[in-house]
Amino acid sequence: MNWEIVIGLEIHAQLSTKSKLFSGAAVGFGAEPNTQTALVDLGMPGSLPVLNKEALRMAVMFGHAVNAEIGMKSVFARKNYFYPDLPKGYQTSQMDDPIVGIGHLDITLEDGSVKRVGITRAHLEEDAGKSLHEDFHGMTGIDLNRSSTSLLEIVSEPDIRSAKEAVAYVKMIHSIVTYLGICDGNMAEGSMRCDVNISLRPKGQQEYGTRTEIKNVNSFRFIEKAIHTEVERQADILEDGGKITQETRLYDPEKDETRSMRSKEDANDYRYFPCPDLLPVVLTQEYVDSIKATLPELPVQKAQRFMEEYKLSEYDANVLSSSREMANYFETVTLAAKNPKLSANWVMGELSKLLNQNQIDIADAPVSAENLGLLLQRIEDNTINGKTAKDVFQAIWDGEGTADEIIENKGLKQVTDTKAIEEMIQTILDANQNQVDQYRAAEPDKQKKMIGFFVGQVMKASQGKANPSIVNPILAKLLKG
Repeated sequence: MNWEIVIGLEIHAQLSTKSKLFSGAAVGFGAEPNTQTALVDLGMPGSLPVLNKEALRMAVMFGHAVNAEIGMKSVFARKNYFYPDLPKGYQTSQMDDPIVGIGHLDITLEDGSVKRVGITRAHLEEDAGKSLHEDFHGMTGIDLNRSSTSLLEIVSEPDIRSAKEAVAYVKMIHSIVTYLGICDGNMAEGSMRCDVNISLRPKGQQEYGTRTEIKNVNSFRFIEKAIHTEVERQADILEDGGKITQETRLYDPEKDETRSMRSKEDANDYRYFPCPDLLPVVLTQEYVDSIKATLPELPVQKAQRFMEEYKLSEYDANVLSSSREMANYFETVTLAAKNPKLSANWVMGELSKLLNQNQIDIADAPVSAENLGLLLQRIEDNTINGKTAKDVFQAIWDGEGTADEIIENKGLKQVTDTKAIEEMIQTILDANQNQVDQYRAAEPDKQKKMIGFFVGQVMKASQGKANPSIVNPILAKLLKG
């Protein structure tokens, strides 16, 4: 059977508020359990919630960023269910009247095409607590530090058709919320996590298949792997004549499998009703417009500017604008180096390679953007060549000093003396007469490949310091004989 994959995503972005959504309790990752709670977070009788206006402002910012309708009147509701880490027995959320309504997001796929994904809504809600199993043999501990933390749940339309598209969408949401500064995007600490709804249907069928939901996936790689695994599981069941059960599942990355957690509830099962302790939130157009005026340059706009201002390719512009930190780093390098394309190549090349190898974020890179810009200046003014620059870059990374200090201390300045280079080349040609004869007897196309041998010999003899722009024409002239 030729199946079509249907995916919808629910992304929980923890808003970067200093206090919780309905209380003044602090928000901080890694604090001692149950040290960051207020009475209202614990559901104590008589305690009343007070909406955090900063969370409201952040939600409206996001709505503007995804071209969404802003809910001029939004309502908080109680979502009722029992869970050990939810002492109130309900979660304060939004349902029918969310703060952010219908919107959309355009994502760029690997083949360069652009796909529009609909956004159903984005609503404010409080987080639940956390169940602890380690160090509690045969029991469960409850940490309510996370209880009532501000979340923005971003719900997509079922417009996604592959794991690659899903990852591209989540990456774009991640980029937008971090650009806006409303979420730190730290998926390892749970600041952003994703529920993935998946179903299959025969190609060409309009009716959706029965979906399952994979809960709380917290990395781009795991999202992709979880989707592949669940799609394969559902396809096996359907092709064997079975039926998919609507349920919530958990992805186990160690076993690369999804397994059942519980049956999937529908909205009716939660018995939503308006929270009697919170009045509807009514916004003025003036307030909404004032927030729109504060939006920073977003990834798509920045990529467009990079193409226009720096003449970068669409691919380079998209990569460099994918995170605010990388975009700022690139622009600082370019400001110093005065060569956008060279700066782009180094940021996406040598710098990214070492960041990935050492699993370091660009914000923590041991080579500052100013120092890399200075290094690129030394390539531009012919103080060093590109090969030597890579060695200097590694030395900067290792903490040996600035580009100029390393070049001076290690005597790495290029040899640019034309007469000295010509004598060096002639010595190499005399020592390799057979290769010279073969070169001269070869066809022009073959000569282009053979000249690399002589260039390598020159660079070896000069310890990599001969200026290639001087070497190449002299070498070509002397090889003609």
